[in-house]
Amino acid sequence: MGWLDILGWAGSALLIYSLMQARVLRFRLLNLVACLVLIVFNAMLGIWPMVAMNIALSGINLWFIRTLSSERHSDVAFDVLEVGPHDEYLLHTLRVHGEDIDTYQPGLAWDAKAPGHTAYLVQHGDETVGVVLVRDAGDGVAQVLLDYVTPRFRDFSPGEFVFRRSGLFRDRGFRRVVTPAGMVAPYYDRLGMRREGQSYVLDVG
Repeated sequence: MGWLDILGWAGSALLIYSLMQARVLRFRLLNLVACLVLIVFNAMLGIWPMVAMNIALSGINLWFIRTLSSERHSDVAFDVLEVGPHDEYLLHTLRVHGEDIDTYQPGLAWDAKAPGHTAYLVQHGDETVGVVLVRDAGDGVAQVLLDYVTPRFRDFSPGEFVFRRSGLFRDRGFRRVVTPAGMVAPYYDRLGMRREGQSYVLDVG
């Protein structure tokens, strides 16, 4: 097998692999690389219709990547909606994503009847991209019980919007936010939070 065959197989394999990605930005990036590889492969063989198609697909991917990247830190890309702890849509979301939630936040127990519990849905347009569950721990401390982002939006930063920009905690009189202990793959250091034990802490200004 020559290098050209290897190039073609590699491009095709990467194209298939990109279609298996749940994360929208990762899908576009991998798909773009696959298209570029296949442009070279088909050009070497003189298969110009395939070259033209992959050039067009590359342009489409570049447009989506630019649009998606501009939303990663946008103040207007996400909205936070407070919902009741018994809200049926909230409970439905927790059920649908229950297995994935348990992967990243094992042992979560949401008691909708407990006092001082509040729930928030993070929205991107009409799509729910995350859930934040909070318990008022007293003394101005907001104990985050769950900070969950759906697989499609894990390349984005809805947590940055919730914790830094939405005023979610400050407007409710909290002075300190404590993240869940034992969360798998936490990202809070990128938001400037400081680590205390197994949790991260944000002082709300």
